[in-house]
Amino acid sequence: MASKIEVKDLLEAGVHFGHLTRKWNPNMAPYIYMERNGIHVINLYKTVAKLEEANEALKKIASSGRKILFVATKKQAKDIVADKVSKVNMPYITERWPGGMLTNFVTIRKAVKKMAAIDRMKKDGTFNTLSKKERLQVDRLRAKLDKNLGSIADMTRLPGALFIVDTMREHIAVKEAQKLNIPIFAMVDTNSDPRDVDFAVPSNDDAGKSIEIIMESVTQAVAEGLEERKSEKNGGKDKEEAKAAKTEEAPKKEEEKAEAAPKKEEKAAEEKPAKKEAEAKPDDLTKIEGIGPKAAEALAANGVGTYAELADADAEKVKEILTEASSTLAHLDPTSWPKQAKMAADGKWDELKEWQDNVKGGVE
Repeated sequence: MASKIEVKDLLEAGVHFGHLTRKWNPNMAPYIYMERNGIHVINLYKTVAKLEEANEALKKIASSGRKILFVATKKQAKDIVADKVSKVNMPYITERWPGGMLTNFVTIRKAVKKMAAIDRMKKDGTFNTLSKKERLQVDRLRAKLDKNLGSIADMTRLPGALFIVDTMREHIAVKEAQKLNIPIFAMVDTNSDPRDVDFAVPSNDDAGKSIEIIMESVTQAVAEGLEERKSEKNGGKDKEEAKAAKTEEAPKKEEEKAEAAPKKEEKAAEEKPAKKEAEAKPDDLTKIEGIGPKAAEALAANGVGTYAELADADAEKVKEILTEASSTLAHLDPTSWPKQAKMAADGKWDELKEWQDNVKGGVE
């Protein structure tokens, strides 16, 4: 379990320093503690609460197997983000944000494939058949692609979430994610608008120490989510082995059970309704393209907590639930959710993944 981050640690890292008061965004007022020497001071108790909330949601997304794309192109953040994020094997953008990175993902993937094609040329020897000038041009193209897109080479589909350092600088990334209903997590300073993101962590997004301490906490939560997923997979294998062992023992036990059957049937009839209620656990709805942690919570609170329930639900009713739950969820388009939920309920995960890869943001 990740160690809980303390207010004292954040204070020492300078997370509480905001921008000049004249540059503030009024929507950040709930997160500002005071003003001193013309500079706003962020309330670190609220930072801790928001950071824990964000970490919990990121852990859930990571454990579902979805990728989280980290975006930080400012000078102070790029090296820190690249170092921390590469340790948890997540994609990141630390150079210029490629326009259409999310909304035109198919084209970006073509550029990544071109990079892989050049690598294949070098392996099979066709690269050496080119002239000196052509080899130089191909090498330059490969270096340029690697610089801008090398860190997202393993991202074969749209990410499950975005984590952004400085939403003012990365406003294009924010707009693209909003358009595709991708949940946004961000370090938000006093000059930014927290309404643009789903999980805002009020903090100083200019100081290296501040960025480092927040990124350390976030990547630790992601690592926990990945570890949880790994243990679940191993647990699934153990269950299959246990089932196989049980099927071998079953014939012996059936003979013993046949004698005690009449008595047990009466008890079973009473116990079945109670067991069904206990077994009806909510599914992880964030595996559906377009559903973030907040949307999943809102649906579960209104009795739509499983894939089967979502598959039977009417898209208009789902839209009403989201609009009533929060104004930040009102822009979501649930038209394709029942269709995706039907595939998930039937266990057609490969078919669902293929559908999600071909459709942008869960909108056909």
